[in-house]
Amino acid sequence: MEINIFADTICGWCYIGHKNLNTVIKKFPNIKFEIKHIPFQLNPDMPLEGIARDKYLEIKFGGKKFAEPMYENMKLKAKESGMNFNLDKIKKTPNTILSHLLIILSERFNIQNQIKEKIYQSYFIDGLDIGDIYVLTNIAKQHDISEEIFKNFINDKNIEDVNSKILIAKRKNISGVPFYEIGNDFISGAQSVTHLESAINSNLNQN
Repeated sequence: MEINIFADTICGWCYIGHKNLNTVIKKFPNIKFEIKHIPFQLNPDMPLEGIARDKYLEIKFGGKKFAEPMYENMKLKAKESGMNFNLDKIKKTPNTILSHLLIILSERFNIQNQIKEKIYQSYFIDGLDIGDIYVLTNIAKQHDISEEIFKNFINDKNIEDVNSKILIAKRKNISGVPFYEIGNDFISGAQSVTHLESAINSNLNQN
């Protein structure tokens, strides 16, 4: 079964959705899933070097206190999925192009799920700057992708490829992530394990 996931690596709801989908997939040991990561950028105009977290919260929400209710809800949902988000550790909101590039490269080695998990974890739990090539190179090396292979993959052609993939969401009028295409179902938001399991069962029953 093919599942397309539109997601951004600085999207906490995307991490929750990623975790819930992984939980669901374990319930179907006899089904072969082909899960495709399609990049999305919540902040397409973000400078390559990123911006300080406080400044980002000021621009996006009018300040940290206005963002707090949404983030508290996100942390609660993350906890329900078995994760403890450490949002106060985040000092910078990064540009996510390089992290998307690493995920796309990891598809060649069939480890995109592990790489994506580690990128999310590095940002939401460890508070690392996932726009930093040094941080991403370390993630790559931890999964046996050499620094040379990763750095050679960062070129104009592949960046253009990521940007063209980002436009897929625009053409489909997808304005928020995570967004799933599961067979004939289109699902928006970080849905529960139960909801995702139901969508998979529904499509299996149609085949």
